[in-house]
Amino acid sequence: MADKAPSGSLRIPVAVLLLLLWGAPWAHGRRSDVGIITDENWRELLEGEWMIEFYAPWCPACQNLQPEWESFAEWGEDLEVNVAKVDVTEQPGLSGRFIITALPTIYHCKDGEFRRYQGPRTKKDFINFLSDKEWKSIEPVSSWFGPGSILMSSMSALFRLSMWIRTCHNYFIEDLGLPIWGSYTVFALATLLSGLLLGLFMIFVADFLCPSKRRRPQACPSRKLLPESSQPLKKVEEEQEADVEDVSEEESESKEGTNKDFAQNAVRQRSVGPSLATDKS
Repeated sequence: MADKAPSGSLRIPVAVLLLLLWGAPWAHGRRSDVGIITDENWRELLEGEWMIEFYAPWCPACQNLQPEWESFAEWGEDLEVNVAKVDVTEQPGLSGRFIITALPTIYHCKDGEFRRYQGPRTKKDFINFLSDKEWKSIEPVSSWFGPGSILMSSMSALFRLSMWIRTCHNYFIEDLGLPIWGSYTVFALATLLSGLLLGLFMIFVADFLCPSKRRRPQACPSRKLLPESSQPLKKVEEEQEADVEDVSEEESESKEGTNKDFAQNAVRQRSVGPSLATDKS
């Protein structure tokens, strides 16, 4: 009996060790049920059915949601849905692409159609949302504002640019030791230079696509007009010609009258001349 006691006491530590070894990969596997979406693989959302959570590590509401989201992800295989999450602090481009204005934000995606989930945030509600297909009652996001549209791609680039500017600002201040006003001066000069280059480029493109044409002096207006519009113009021209003829006739008559008066005056002077000569004699 004394010899069998040590062997029995060893069974408990061995059983505990086996449980720990068996539970460690199980716990690790449960964490991997939630996929990670980044700027590089976000196009995977356009195929199949997805539930995506946008969160930030510092957000208290996001921290409270994580246990529910992890347990909901365990049902992903049974519901035939992919469960994923996006850290907006590491992926600012996706926050701009999906217009994330509040945290946490949850989207449902089915074959490229995105719908914003606004229901209760529990595992049971998530499961019912998918199993009962409640997402069909939600209007999908317009194609103009879809994550793959040109508008949202531009928004994503703008968000990434803002994050890059912030990183450069911190680098100038912390690593290079520049004052804050010095960092702002660098960005102001860079903005002016980029605006100048962009303006020159736009002028070059506009001049290339629509070259300017020198205006030549306009010739006499062509008389090839429509029949309806030409008739009143012809009447006006005829009236003007008649007026010109009347004026010319009046001028000729006045000239003839003056000529006659001049001739009469000349005759009178001639007749008066001899009479004056006889008087003198």
